Amino acid sequence: MDINRANRQVADVLIQDKKTKALFLDFKTANTTTTNISADSVYAKAKGSNRIAFPNSPEGTLTIEAQVYPFKMFALFSDGKIDTTAVYGETQIIKATTAGELSITVPTNGTIQSGTLFAYPADSAGDETAVIAGTFAEGKFTATTAGDIAVDTEYAVSYILNRTGVKKVAFNSKRTPKDYFITMSTVDKDEDGVLTPFKQTFYKATPQRNFEIALSSDGEPVSISAQFTLLEDANGDFVDMIEIEDDAE
Repeated sequence: MDINRANRQVADVLIQDKKTKALFLDFKTANTTTTNISADSVYAKAKGSNRIAFPNSPEGTLTIEAQVYPFKMFALFSDGKIDTTAVYGETQIIKATTAGELSITVPTNGTIQSGTLFAYPADSAGDETAVIAGTFAEGKFTATTAGDIAVDTEYAVSYILNRTGVKKVAFNSKRTPKDYFITMSTVDKDEDGVLTPFKQTFYKATPQRNFEIALSSDGEPVSISAQFTLLEDANGDFVDMIEIEDDAE
């Protein structure tokens, strides 16, 4: 007997490596999961009217939107790997305690790239004409002219930092997305209030590499949207819709 059911619960998303079947991400904080499948046809005509249809292969996309998400989600748009080394720029405002010197506090597991540290008077940071000549070694910047750095005066320094022990997802032309096997799980509710598990299986999903992050101090929290192109696998499997009445509650 067919039972009418409705759904108003976003799906949990289980993402596994297509090749190895190893778990990549067990994602339970999506706000919206959207499955879009389309399949057009070509037609043989008789006297100008469509008479016989020849369906083309189905095409589809899966979209996952979330405002609460793990950092690993960004790896979907790259090659699925998270690196532990990174490079980024940093600035500090430092008060001199010794004439002619600035002591630089380097973050844990960080090293300043040679030749990238520049010092300025605090009110002239970035002014090329105000750069203080000097050298940096062993955590100290030493001015060429000692009088350029006065005790109890603040100075701005900028530099490029190499750092280990971090999490980094790299985006470049060498790193291309993997294919994934994805299962989405939710529950349907019937007219008697019974909840029945409803699942969708996507046999081969390839992440699209276009995404946008808009960080703002106003309005809604940032929302991440991951979109996948759905493909048939080697067995011709595409998308399954599954209802599990044995597990109904």
